[in-house]
Amino acid sequence: MKACSSIPLWIIALLAALCLVVLGWTTFGFTMPFEHETGQAVLDTYFAGYDESAVFHMQTLLDQNETASHILRAMYFGPELIFPALLTALLLLIFLRLGPIETWHGRQAPRLLGRITYVLPFIYGFADYAENLSSLVAFSDSGAAGFAAQILPWMTKLKFASLAVCAILIVRGAILHQTRED
Repeated sequence: MKACSSIPLWIIALLAALCLVVLGWTTFGFTMPFEHETGQAVLDTYFAGYDESAVFHMQTLLDQNETASHILRAMYFGPELIFPALLTALLLLIFLRLGPIETWHGRQAPRLLGRITYVLPFIYGFADYAENLSSLVAFSDSGAAGFAAQILPWMTKLKFASLAVCAILIVRGAILHQTRED
C-alpha cells in the first residue's frame, strides 16, 4: 500500500457528505427561492457560462427586487463562504489518496505533471471565491462594480473548467488505481 493511500476513506466520505449538505442548503435555501422570486436562476449555476450582458441583466433585476438581492447576499455570506473550502479539501484529499499521475499516454509522466494535479483543487477554490466576491461587488453600488461585472463570467468559467478537469482526473485516477489493485 502506498503512503498516499493512507488517508482513510471515511474522512473522504464525511467530507463528501458535508459538501452535499452545504450544497443542499445552498440549493433549497437560496437558489430555489431566488429562482421562485425572480423567475431566473442564480448566475453561479450557469454551467455553460454567460456573458457580461447577463451580469448587467442580473444587476437590473436585483435593483428592482430587494428580496432577491437579500437572498443572493445571504447565500454568499452563508453557505458560499464554506462550500468552496469544503470542496477544495475534498478534491485535494481524493487526489492525495489516489496519488500523483504516474503514466501519461502509456509512458512515464513527467514529475511536474504529477505534482500539478495537487494544485487543481486550489485553482477551483480560488475561482469559486473570486466568483463569489465578484458577484458581491458587481451587484453592489461599489465603484468597482463595472470591473467585477467584466471578470465575473470568467471566474465562473474558470471554476467550472477546473472542476471538470478535477473530475476527469479523479475518474482516470480511480480507474488506474483499480487496475493496479487487480
